[in-house]
Amino acid sequence: MPCSCTTLTLSDAKRMLAAGEAEAASFGIAYNIAVVDQGGALVAFARQDGALIGSIDLAIGKALTARLFDKTTASLSQLAQPGAPLFGIQQSNGGRVVIFGGGVPVRVAGEIIGAVGASAGTVEQDISVAQAAVAAIAPANA
Repeated sequence: MPCSCTTLTLSDAKRMLAAGEAEAASFGIAYNIAVVDQGGALVAFARQDGALIGSIDLAIGKALTARLFDKTTASLSQLAQPGAPLFGIQQSNGGRVVIFGGGVPVRVAGEIIGAVGASAGTVEQDISVAQAAVAAIAPANA
């Protein structure tokens, strides 16, 4: 069911977490998944039993980063390499910027209404979990 609001609601976030958790289960990895609203504020967070403690802040940071810069953290990673236009960006925003894959903005009807971040597996797995979460409410965006 598509979202029809201008920011993510708790109901949206719960659907996203459930979809992300299902994708994580397919990898057999306990995940941390964070959902932020249009303003970058945390709406919901899930730490599956046994998920890495060090990934808690990473999941939240990935979601926030995706919203702050309206880009996936995977694409931001490429732009932040030495010699690239955004080199050093990870030092901005009080060091809360995370520049590796797993953060995805949520777009509905072309408007960014929030973001999701996932952390615990490989970068590719993190991206897959985040994309599954986004697809729960914005299937064309995933």
